[in-house]
Amino acid sequence: MTSTSLIGGHVSVAGGLATGGLAFMADIGAEMMQVFVTNPRSWALTAGKPDEDAKLAESGVESYIHLPYLVNFGSPSPETLANSVTLTRYTLQRAVETGAKGVVVHTGSAVTQPRDAAMAQLHEHLLPLLEEIPDGGPDLLLEPMAGQGAMLCATVQDLEPYLAALDWHPRAGVCFDTCHAFAAGHDLAAEGGVTETLDALHKIAPGRLKLVHANDSKDVCGSKKDRHEKIGQGHIGQAAFGELFRHHTLAGVPVCIETPGKPPEYRVDIQTLKDLRDAG
Repeated sequence: MTSTSLIGGHVSVAGGLATGGLAFMADIGAEMMQVFVTNPRSWALTAGKPDEDAKLAESGVESYIHLPYLVNFGSPSPETLANSVTLTRYTLQRAVETGAKGVVVHTGSAVTQPRDAAMAQLHEHLLPLLEEIPDGGPDLLLEPMAGQGAMLCATVQDLEPYLAALDWHPRAGVCFDTCHAFAAGHDLAAEGGVTETLDALHKIAPGRLKLVHANDSKDVCGSKKDRHEKIGQGHIGQAAFGELFRHHTLAGVPVCIETPGKPPEYRVDIQTLKDLRDAG
């Protein structure tokens, strides 16, 4: 694995997972990509196309799949829980077929039930899916949220009980979203704030950071609002992203933007991050 962080973005796959996705990736200057392989706001299991899957797998491009937003392993709804299991199992298999390195899942919410009951569901329903991942298959990347409502995991410290509920399974990795962490109360904009946060992450879950979502924030630190902004144009600020690349835990970890806008704006954000990375 290279020690340099690849920088890319979440890409459109209109025209085909590989045909459309790789073209979009090239257009925005990305070095890696994240995709949806199903409708992000639906439980539907969208069938893959073997030729597109093979083309992506053979491209050598580092790719990640983001699960739909509906998935919630902490839900008190039996239907939501069952659908979450089915869709996550399906998406992990799609990752095997396409050569994706990881599948990103939001860490979920207890909604209206006690937190302990929701955490028990992780052990009962999500842990078995980790056990099913084949050798050489993708990691499942846990993405802490912004802290709104009854979220099960928002701060870096929340990862400790979450991973414990999954028996610290070796296929459970972490996707660190800068906007979410800032909204949850980690002051990444303060001098040394990124270093302090990533030091804490490394202490709790050494070696588990597998992907970073680089997003500035439209809202202030601790807002518990998940509203992404273009790099350097929000309350986190450009300097924090430079500090991010200088942290030892970022060695070889890809960085993916999910910022608002269209391809011309994605190109600017990606180039900004490349400049910060290459400045050392």
